[in-house]
Amino acid sequence: MSFLFDHMREVRFQLQQVLECENLFSSGIYADYSPETIDAFLETARAVAEDHYLPHYQEGDRQEPTFDGEQVHLLPEMETAWRAFAEAGFLAAHHDPDYGGMNMPQVLSNACMSFFYGANVAFAGYSMLTIGAGNLIRSFGSAEQIEKFLLPMTDGRFAGTMALTEPGQGSALADIRTTAELQADGSYRLKGQKMFISGGDQSFTENIVHMVLARIKGAPDGVKGISLFICPKVRVGEDGSLGARNDVKLAGLLHKMGYRHTTSTVLNFGEEGDCEAFLVGEPHKGLFYMFQMMNEARIGVGLGAAMLGVAGYHYSLNYARERQQGRLPSCKDPLSPQVALVGHADVRRLLLAQKAYTEGSLALCLYASQLVDRLEMAQNEAEKKSLLGLLDLLTPIVKSYPSEYGLEANKMAIQILGGAGYIREHPVEQYYRDNRLNPIHEGAEAIHGLDILGRKIVLDNGSALKTLLETIAEDVRLAAEAGVEEGICGPLQESLGLVEETSRILTGKMAGDVDLALANATLYLDFMGRVVIAWMLVRQCRAAQVGLGNAPDQQLADYYAGKLQTARYFMNRELVQTELQARQLTEFEPSAYDMQDSWF
Repeated sequence: MSFLFDHMREVRFQLQQVLECENLFSSGIYADYSPETIDAFLETARAVAEDHYLPHYQEGDRQEPTFDGEQVHLLPEMETAWRAFAEAGFLAAHHDPDYGGMNMPQVLSNACMSFFYGANVAFAGYSMLTIGAGNLIRSFGSAEQIEKFLLPMTDGRFAGTMALTEPGQGSALADIRTTAELQADGSYRLKGQKMFISGGDQSFTENIVHMVLARIKGAPDGVKGISLFICPKVRVGEDGSLGARNDVKLAGLLHKMGYRHTTSTVLNFGEEGDCEAFLVGEPHKGLFYMFQMMNEARIGVGLGAAMLGVAGYHYSLNYARERQQGRLPSCKDPLSPQVALVGHADVRRLLLAQKAYTEGSLALCLYASQLVDRLEMAQNEAEKKSLLGLLDLLTPIVKSYPSEYGLEANKMAIQILGGAGYIREHPVEQYYRDNRLNPIHEGAEAIHGLDILGRKIVLDNGSALKTLLETIAEDVRLAAEAGVEEGICGPLQESLGLVEETSRILTGKMAGDVDLALANATLYLDFMGRVVIAWMLVRQCRAAQVGLGNAPDQQLADYYAGKLQTARYFMNRELVQTELQARQLTEFEPSAYDMQDSWF
């Protein structure tokens, strides 16, 4: 029995008792999603992940994809897993019935995806990218594009990618050089090279739909001149039939330290001058459109990072319970029985930190996913604006905190196993290698720090930050009313004033010296992450406190007690560090900013 059975209990707790999905979905477009329906989807996800994703997680790492110059070769189990995922309906479920879907709420969709990320995060990347690419076409594509490209993606015949990065520009999308030239028939011809394209080639689908950013010839410079194109690996006829291979060539595979199931590719577009592509939406709005997929992917990356942390936590917990080693400092008898690793205080510290990081991260990813559903159900423009502002503000944290601290959790899991932790017979070293990519996936931490401090907290006179602080304060009040102790609620309540004052000083500095004000933006991102995760843990404590009074058995009572203890740890060991961070931020600690190149 894998850790996915334990994860099921956690997901049910989050959806039923913390997010209260039953109340949210009692009417409107999600009214069909009763607790029984939600549970059936979760159980299907767990079963497919257990049967088809988990078994080849380590094998796919050992036998990474290869390219013989003509075709990419993958483990045969991957095609079987892809078909199982598609046949279970998960590629289509979140779409409208018109597109073969079931209007699945985003929070349930991501709760289901958490099982696949936990079982085999690298292979799950193909489905995440396909879902995101399909959503782009649904939102901004024409009826013809939806018919030709989206519908085959929802049944698994086609996969999808996002092709943004180029060899010379990395995350600086304003500098992309791939060009698009209009043809007489209304299509375009692309020319350029893209790099680090995840899922850019594989052998288990009939076609791959690349969502490509490029410049139409004569377009304005910078981001205002970027357009979005559909570029299929294989051309698709008017009747949906597959035609000749398009002029998209795999130049080679990149060999990564982790996520080895997912091909990382260099793609050449238009080597022979005949790379057919189709404009999505209007010219020069490509980056605006692509931000939809990027923001969805940022939640996906955060969730994947959280689940790698969850997997490592459960593995190291089981190991610590089984492995007998050493004696407590108070025991002086060398002939006495050794104690399990979990009996040592420092091992419990490592486990408790993992539990806090991963459960807080999972809760945050699901909370953000539910915000998407609440946006869909919003009754008026004012409510929609408030929810969208909150989601936009949280997204950099949703991506970054799990990526940093899920990785930290994996490091701790290795530490608990000791020498066994860094040998391949145990999966924790692979969890770490896989997770090390996530602080870079979908924007490095510095990019998200600049985004949250330089943009998100100042937009609309800081309305999103105000909404966040008010929402946290209300949840603290509700937790206190439910009986959650002052030692948990109090520190979070006090931190709200710290956030408000720190943010005020930093935004004030931007008017006079924006470079200095933003020099420590990554520290601000971490500062905000700690407060937000503390908030997530307090929300869980409220549900746990209520549940503790009604627990039918000791096992469930222990589960709830663990939630409360995790929050105590986080307030006293993690949130408390925001006081030092706030001082460094508001004093504009300049050591890195003042450092000169010649001094290194």
